Amino acid sequence: MKLLVPLLLVTLAICFYQAEAVVCPAFLKESTLFLFSPESVLRLSLSKYDAPQEAIDAKVEIQKCTDEMSFADKTIIAKILTKVTVKCGL
Repeated sequence: MKLLVPLLLVTLAICFYQAEAVVCPAFLKESTLFLFSPESVLRLSLSKYDAPQEAIDAKVEIQKCTDEMSFADKTIIAKILTKVTVKCGL
């Protein structure tokens, strides 16, 4: 649950800042992949951003923490992210 609060704060900041409102669907997709996908799928998804390998490795390392969360907790976070995306009007 420690991850929930920062994740929600970042989501709210991105979605409700006018210039970045179009980010919501992409952020939701990446967050869902982060929560539910295996490492290989996450790495493939992140590779399209041409990010440095160190950044991808860092995100995968953090994903290992969410892998310890129950499926029910992950589903709650995904539902909240969906509601935030709807509030963005997208």
